Amino acid sequence: MSTSPSERTMHPSGQGSGDMATKLGLRAGQYIQEIGYDEDVDFDLREAIEAITGEEMADEDVDDEFDVIIMWWRADDPDLTDGLVDAQGTLAEGGRLWLLTPKASRPGHIPPADISEAAPTAGMHVTKTVSVASDWSGFCLVGKKNYS
Repeated sequence: MSTSPSERTMHPSGQGSGDMATKLGLRAGQYIQEIGYDEDVDFDLREAIEAITGEEMADEDVDDEFDVIIMWWRADDPDLTDGLVDAQGTLAEGGRLWLLTPKASRPGHIPPADISEAAPTAGMHVTKTVSVASDWSGFCLVGKKNYS
């Protein structure tokens, strides 16, 4: 995939993929890491994110500092609290982590109560919840010291 936004093509889904990515509050130039990529992710949302930021997302093996982390997480993935703690190792101070989980009644759904329990244990706070795609919900998490 090209890193030039002018060379990208969008494949709108039911909600409009640009609208979905806009709900995440992303902007051009942000450096984003993607964790938990698998064949079930929403590809329209991924393309919209990269179109807005003008950059390809870095994969989870990149050890750098990121403005935003997009974390696809499912019920059968390893412990959520551990995943959140590990993800914070590459999150810049003041950065946001978007935890994307399958919606209710979808395979891999994680109950919001589990997220509300895992976040503070990992030193994070849920600040916003949005529907980002037909099958995915997004939970915006920030470090407790960045919450105001």
